[in-house]
Amino acid sequence: MCGFAGFTGYLENGKDVLTDMMNKIIHRGPDSAGQYIDDKAYMGFRRLSIIDLDNGSQPMFNENKKIVITFNGEIYNYQDLRKDLIEKGHIFANNSDTEVLIHAYEEYGEDMLNKLRGMFAFVIWDSEKETLFGARDFFGIKPFYYTVVDGNIIYGSEIKSILAHPAYKKEVNDVALENYLTFQYSVLPETFFKGVYKLMPGHCFTFHNGEINIKRYWEPTFEADESKSLDEFVKEIDDAMHDSVEHHKISDVEVGSFLSSGVDSSYVAATFNGDKTFTVGFDYEKYNEIDYAKALSEKIQIDNYSKLVSSEEYWAAIPKIQYHMDEPLADPAAIALYFVSQTASKYVKVSMSGEGADEFFGGYNIYKEPLDTAGYRKLPKGLRKCLANAAQAVPFKFKGKNFLIRGSKDIEERFIGNAFMFNEKERARILKNPTGKYNHKELTKPFYDKVKDKDDVTKMQYIDINFWLIGDILLKADKMSMAHSLEVRVPFLDKEVFNVARTLPTKYKVNKSNTKYAMRKAANQYLPDMVAEKKKLGFPVPIRIWLKDEKYYNMIKKAFTSEAANKYFNTDELVKYLDEHKEGKADNSRKIWTVYMFLVWYNDFFGDSEYAA
Repeated sequence: MCGFAGFTGYLENGKDVLTDMMNKIIHRGPDSAGQYIDDKAYMGFRRLSIIDLDNGSQPMFNENKKIVITFNGEIYNYQDLRKDLIEKGHIFANNSDTEVLIHAYEEYGEDMLNKLRGMFAFVIWDSEKETLFGARDFFGIKPFYYTVVDGNIIYGSEIKSILAHPAYKKEVNDVALENYLTFQYSVLPETFFKGVYKLMPGHCFTFHNGEINIKRYWEPTFEADESKSLDEFVKEIDDAMHDSVEHHKISDVEVGSFLSSGVDSSYVAATFNGDKTFTVGFDYEKYNEIDYAKALSEKIQIDNYSKLVSSEEYWAAIPKIQYHMDEPLADPAAIALYFVSQTASKYVKVSMSGEGADEFFGGYNIYKEPLDTAGYRKLPKGLRKCLANAAQAVPFKFKGKNFLIRGSKDIEERFIGNAFMFNEKERARILKNPTGKYNHKELTKPFYDKVKDKDDVTKMQYIDINFWLIGDILLKADKMSMAHSLEVRVPFLDKEVFNVARTLPTKYKVNKSNTKYAMRKAANQYLPDMVAEKKKLGFPVPIRIWLKDEKYYNMIKKAFTSEAANKYFNTDELVKYLDEHKEGKADNSRKIWTVYMFLVWYNDFFGDSEYAA
């Protein structure tokens, strides 16, 4: 696990610029640094030593030094690929997975990508062809950002590296802000920094003669296999997970595991046979998973290291966390992940985590909604629309109001992922200069079109894999762990695990009483019932309670009436949301948090914060 940065095009002070870019991400790789410079390309690398500790430094070259790579991630099948490449005549200088990528590129070109199993983002400079080739892994576990300025590409593992290049002039992308308010994360390929883009998961690119050519090399698909029994699927899931965990354990340093009270991380922790697990909690019973984690750790005979996070610690860390995130993220669990990564980093360099299980196996509680509303949706749509309009006209909340409103809409209208903050009318009301781009359905429609023949639960999974997983779950997993120079590995997000998950019939994913039905049965073999059947919480954080506290209410109100807020928002509308929440008239906590996280981020990167870049 490391970080890289670089650019093309000659600069008189190019070495100094590259060094500045690398220094911005020193937290990603504090163990060593390396550079490659010629008159056309500058490549920088920061290393966190995990595999082949003595010989794995980068940039790394092929035999004749004409091809050079910087790589962030882990290739879990590199040993098998290495044997294959040796048989084809390639000569290796070390035992790293990085060198395997170089020779795979020489042997297979772009076709190398579908032979890989792992998490990765890399760039390869072919000095003879004067071409840069890069790629990002299948699910987007590892980040990759880039911009093209004056015919040259500037790229990095984090946006803050790009900001250190003098050719790029930073500017807030108002369209990104508008859509963030709906999704709670940066949802567009163009980031919050105008002209800076994410290379999307499953995509690769070539850059030659000032032009970038981007191509999708892989995408997830679902195809239910109705011929297999539940028991057969349970065995396939368990076999695939054990195989994935074994591959994810490959390391020359100790590997630990995050552990909440949920089934996902518990399943990983119970099968990886390591020595250490890590947990955080908060000083409210409903929001504290430490007791569950300790009980499981005792059962599976593994040490558990935990941290109880105070409200003061949590709030004090927010500016630093948003700086590390690069773009605003309004998921309160990101800060919990920051602290569990901080705890783990005191003991290990690598930790496993449970991301991806919900999207692959049908774990979110909202996936039960199509089953819960199935009877109601048999009514004519016109009648359901009338009932929804009547419910919306009632000025107060009543039991079943949300059911009537949501039940009147098709899945394509109502579901954009696990978060839906401000609708288009609400964001137009709070923004000073709304652009009107985009309606949420415009963004999700191309993806819904690809699964139009699937059932509603599978459609929801597909949307989450292409939106929520990338923009929220994996963003915070990478950035919060790397803030502490910790590599996080995610065994659920493995191609072979997905090859099983994609064939699960919906009845084995979700039913009216449970989610992740087949996966839970696989996990039950190793977990006590209190964990295996526990309702999903994620990293629960008491934001709703804190925002009613006078101290934090005043802190948010100060931000909502600040100069930065006044630049983008109608501040009176923001304060209304805050006051309604404090007075108990509505639970506006997530909407308040969404705006507040943007303002913290803005201060980090455009204000006078100590983190301002």
